[in-house]
Amino acid sequence: MALQMTVDPDAAEPPFEQIRARIAERARSGALPVGYKLPTVRGFAEELGLAANTVAKAYRALEADGVIETRGRNGTFIAARGDTAEREAATAAAAFAQRAHRLGLDQEAALAAAREALRAVYEP
Repeated sequence: MALQMTVDPDAAEPPFEQIRARIAERARSGALPVGYKLPTVRGFAEELGLAANTVAKAYRALEADGVIETRGRNGTFIAARGDTAEREAATAAAAFAQRAHRLGLDQEAALAAAREALRAVYEP
């Protein structure tokens, strides 16, 4: 299985984000199975006609999100699908709730702020 991908230089989202989003979606859908070895940063950058730093930035973001894992010289792989995203979202939500409470917001005001932030991200 080859990781075939193209990057649209004229797209609104930057190339690293296009790479990050496509790999994340393929990992979530199972199109890239757990343990799938990704190409090296340099090799993938060359294949896409991009700077190595662009691919490295996408890989760093994917690793921070728990989508991929780097195993040193062995390479970079699709990570086991766990509840990483849900766990991180719960942690972020708890931090938001604590901060909103410290700011003196009631639950309805905090929920309204959260809904507005979600709307801004999911419905641009």
